[in-house]
Amino acid sequence: MSAILSADDLNDFISPGVACIKPIETLPTAPPSSEPQSLEHEVILDGQQPQQAQAGGGPAKISLTDCLACSGCVTSAEAVLVSLQSHNEVLSVLDAAPALRLTQDRHRDGAYSVSGLEDPAAKLFVASVSPQTRAGLAAACGGGVTAQQAGRMIEALLLQGEAGLAAGGKHGNGFTWVVDTNAAREACLVLGSDEVLGEDGAGGDRPTAPVLTSSCPGWVCYAEKTHPYVLPHLSRVKSPQALMGTLLKTTLSRVLGIAPDRIWHLAVMPCFDKKLEASREELTDAVWGGEGKHGKGVRDVDCVITTKEILMLAESRGIDFFGLSKSASKQQPAFPDPVIHKFLFPPQPRTQRRDAGTSGGNLHFILHDVQSRHPGSRIEMTRGRNADVVDYAVVNPSGETVFKAARYYGFRNIQNLVRKLKPARPSRMPGGRPVGGARRPGGKSAGLEYAYVEVMACPGGCTNGGGQIKVDDPVIVDRKSFGGKPGPDEQKAWLAEVDEAYFSAEEPDSVPDTVAETADGPSSIKLVAGISPSQIRDTLAHWSDITGIKVDRLVYTSYREVVSDVGKQISDTERVVQLAGKIGGGW
Repeated sequence: MSAILSADDLNDFISPGVACIKPIETLPTAPPSSEPQSLEHEVILDGQQPQQAQAGGGPAKISLTDCLACSGCVTSAEAVLVSLQSHNEVLSVLDAAPALRLTQDRHRDGAYSVSGLEDPAAKLFVASVSPQTRAGLAAACGGGVTAQQAGRMIEALLLQGEAGLAAGGKHGNGFTWVVDTNAAREACLVLGSDEVLGEDGAGGDRPTAPVLTSSCPGWVCYAEKTHPYVLPHLSRVKSPQALMGTLLKTTLSRVLGIAPDRIWHLAVMPCFDKKLEASREELTDAVWGGEGKHGKGVRDVDCVITTKEILMLAESRGIDFFGLSKSASKQQPAFPDPVIHKFLFPPQPRTQRRDAGTSGGNLHFILHDVQSRHPGSRIEMTRGRNADVVDYAVVNPSGETVFKAARYYGFRNIQNLVRKLKPARPSRMPGGRPVGGARRPGGKSAGLEYAYVEVMACPGGCTNGGGQIKVDDPVIVDRKSFGGKPGPDEQKAWLAEVDEAYFSAEEPDSVPDTVAETADGPSSIKLVAGISPSQIRDTLAHWSDITGIKVDRLVYTSYREVVSDVGKQISDTERVVQLAGKIGGGW
């Protein structure tokens, strides 16, 4: 595992259930041998040391590695996949071979040609950065540094500049493009709203109401492994990380004429669980690469590192991240397709609306989309049992509720949510009522008249992700004077600073319903919460046209029940075969 990953860091970690039991095994003492032991078949993760087998009868000890060795929480295959995604992996890939080089031919409408393909290890490097990561680093910088300035510092580190990673690398490799995942987030918001509100373009296989957010991988992992009856409710829209990965891999591979495995995509995220999401077999070119594509495929996101690991990445090359330039970095080259370029690099930077929250604004956008379809309606909010549970309703001028939704953050609240979704079992007694589910007379689920629920694993949302910088991290302790070890109050104040940085480039309180368009477009376009659904849909249609792939295969994903192997007796050979079969995914 990554050296910075520990149980204390994982405030979004899934607590083991009652069935989480490590069998106590008594192994025979190995006979003494003068021959050196072969470690040929031993698998050792980062930070582990090979150990000799204990004589039988010793006390059983349960470590984090043991917990990760079953599918009650995180499988052993997932543990390996997570360990492969680290700042060390980034440096290793950058130093493996000279990067692919792009040359723009101005005599052919600016088309790019790619050189360096003769080296099979050469790749084209592209990165995407989340707004929560920028906010966390901005708060760590202090001194009123904005999220936009922190984003420029990340670009200075990653791009092929004089002060970044390329300056100290073996081949001088850096990233060709560094993009903002907010672009994909806007597309996800429009797609998610169309899915909930039943738009024709939302695909045929819609989820069951209430539709539950699926952009949080910790929540999805929890549902797949512990509550499979929830899966029909999960939104099929990819997360912004996944959608951005598909966009970059499909567009660059088709437009530049290179294989997807020659494009290496790094995502910088606030959450360790995003590493697991990147490892999903559903998020590879096996899904979008054509009917004849077989095997596990090449991953859309090759590596995920967290906010903390950005600092470790800089430190590994002897770079003071906080000393990097906060001004605009050198101009990134134009993306090979002009429409996609405008989508990824708009003239004005994307900003965050305070009332949308810090987790992407899924619920906020849907509420405003519903409100725009019911002129004169208003949005009402009712606080739940704690700050992480909130009910919302769109009420028309006559007082009728036309749409109900809710927000559930944190696993303690999520458990209450899934308990209400649990289907009732038929009674074994003749004429008896169904049992086992939270039911009301008439068969309706208790308290779940919602059409949509925004679900996030972390209390407080994504700015409080497990991969974010915490107040007790040495880098923050050294930069602040607490007069002692920081406690819960200091952590709460720190999270408020991160949230403030997240909104540091906030849009005006009043956002127009329409905005003027260019001369070659309509005179005005409708905006929902500052986003143009029509422009998003046009961009998605263009993306489908240039890649030759149907939109549904590009933007939607699927989920599956994961059956726990807790308590099952399997041999070492079977375990190794299972592990080898699960790793794949483009590594």
